[in-house]
Amino acid sequence: MTHELILAPLQGFTDAIFRDIYYQHFSGIDEAMAPFISTMGAHRLNLSRLKDVLPENNPNSISLIPQILGNVAEDFVFLAEKLVALGYDGVNWNMGCPHSKVAKKRRGSGMLPWPDLIDELLEAVFERIPCRLSIKMRLGRYDKKEIERLIPVFERYPLHELIVHPRTGVQMYTGAADPDAFAWVASHTSHRLVYNGDIVSKSVFDGLTNRFPQVRRFMIGRGVLMNPFLLAEIKGIRQNRCDDLERIRQFHDALFSAYMEKWYGPVHVTGRMKGFWSYLGQSFPHEKRALKRILKAKNNDQYRRATDLFFTATPQFLPLK
Repeated sequence: MTHELILAPLQGFTDAIFRDIYYQHFSGIDEAMAPFISTMGAHRLNLSRLKDVLPENNPNSISLIPQILGNVAEDFVFLAEKLVALGYDGVNWNMGCPHSKVAKKRRGSGMLPWPDLIDELLEAVFERIPCRLSIKMRLGRYDKKEIERLIPVFERYPLHELIVHPRTGVQMYTGAADPDAFAWVASHTSHRLVYNGDIVSKSVFDGLTNRFPQVRRFMIGRGVLMNPFLLAEIKGIRQNRCDDLERIRQFHDALFSAYMEKWYGPVHVTGRMKGFWSYLGQSFPHEKRALKRILKAKNNDQYRRATDLFFTATPQFLPLK
């Protein structure tokens, strides 16, 4: 079975600039989901919030799925219509965001304890939505048993697919994803499923495909940031590994330059790039001192010098196997 690999929507990381630079340097990706766009009504339309998914900002051939965060049907449909007008034939409803500032407003994973509200929104949306709708979700906000009340609701609607991250919202990214809970979902839904969560190596991916042979679509986020070759490794299309470090440096430098063109100020770009190193640095386990120097950089010049020193020292790239 051919597996399809989807780049996960990581707020603050996988924006249009990152996606475009990533596509230029690495292979293996079939589809990407854009970080969420919060709903907006006609009276507060702000087109700048659509910049990340504008066709002119996504000049590649990789299929992109816009994601909507919200809990008001009227606003949801309004935003979906705007996205369809841009050329998209499907949107995703975010019911997975674990952050408390989002969840306390009954958005993201904060919506999961309220199956009746979800049912009401889906009924209203499917009466008017002009495109496909998928859902990205966690097992629940507080308890993984919440999923048991949600699946019967989802079964009443023609969803394109369910993307399940088998953690609760309050777990954030701590602990381990729960494949057993995903197995329960797989046995209780007729919808196409996508597995998302903790795919950080090819061995983990192989274990999941062996356990869930019926699942052909997988979403990967943090694993790609840790090891940008991961998708190609999974698909068996990774090329000569002798140039890994140079390819990572070229990718890093292109990303840094692109963000420098987008933002101004002494710390904005540095802060964004240091966020990437919190993941990529995990694949350089013997370079803690050099990585610390990067993470301590206070402006773009210090950051540039620290990364130049890092790559010049030819550090060992040792991603998880």
